[in-house]
Amino acid sequence: MSVNPSSRMRESSQPWLHQRGTEIQSFGTVRDFPVGLPRETREYSCQRLNQILADTQILYSLYKKHHWLMRGPTFYQLHLLLDKHASEQLPIIDAVAERIQTLGGVAVGDPRQVAEMTVIPRPPDGVEEVPAMLSRLLEAHETILVAAHDAASRAAEMGDDGTNDLLVSEVIRTGELQAWFLAEHLVDTPLVRT
Repeated sequence: MSVNPSSRMRESSQPWLHQRGTEIQSFGTVRDFPVGLPRETREYSCQRLNQILADTQILYSLYKKHHWLMRGPTFYQLHLLLDKHASEQLPIIDAVAERIQTLGGVAVGDPRQVAEMTVIPRPPDGVEEVPAMLSRLLEAHETILVAAHDAASRAAEMGDDGTNDLLVSEVIRTGELQAWFLAEHLVDTPLVRT
């Protein structure tokens, strides 16, 4: 069988620039996926996971901001700790987003949409005192942890073991550990007694 050369697209190394497409799935909807969960369960999990995803992206950004703006005698230790905590949030962000996609949903990814969705209060644009920065991080953790505990329990009730496992194993356990490390920096105790 011969191929008519004129019927083939001309090969070129030029990229097709300025492509536009139509939206093929709206945010807040789920596709039918053969994952053994009813649509109602998947819709619920995607909605809760997207809120946690938006708030966790803000938590990550707060960690980076405070890492950069740290001050004072414990600068070095806190500078390193906040960067470590920020890097531990990135795999959580990715895992939550991929869980949403696995359930047939659409993960929130645009920072402008994240800013519209988050319930974590915006910090001042400038530099706060160190205890205020640490408190702000603790409050963000608590917001996420309250939501994650509630969503994990409800997901378990609805039979969504994968979402429950993700929330408990990654979001909750990491968040609780990080909150403990931050809270201990806000304890006013002397290094030695006279």
